[in-house]
Amino acid sequence: MTDWLEQISWNGEGLVPVISQDSATGKVLMMAWMNRESLQITVETKRAVFFSRSRQRLWRKGEESGHVQEVEDIRIDCDTDVILLKVIQHGDIACHTGRESCFYKQLQDGNQWVDVDPVIKNPDEIYNK
Repeated sequence: MTDWLEQISWNGEGLVPVISQDSATGKVLMMAWMNRESLQITVETKRAVFFSRSRQRLWRKGEESGHVQEVEDIRIDCDTDVILLKVIQHGDIACHTGRESCFYKQLQDGNQWVDVDPVIKNPDEIYNK
């Protein structure tokens, strides 16, 4: 049997884009990247672990904020180049801005991005900055 990790179409940097979706509501929470190691750890622990391109290291979702994503289901798209995590978002905040979702800006009037979702908790309180 072929190794399931080898069936993924990793990009040139050895990464694959990952979308986190709330398993109860279907709301898209965030997009991040995974490498083989982070995906393997996610599968083993059932907690989302990503690869931070800016820090060049594994990033365990919630390691600083406490807003852990508990993974209920993992899927891959038909081209095997995007992963979907269906998660329970602990703390109801997925975005580092203190919002439920990273997708809080909406294009309005075809020319302006507007923040349409509220800040649930001030990021300074989350990250102790």
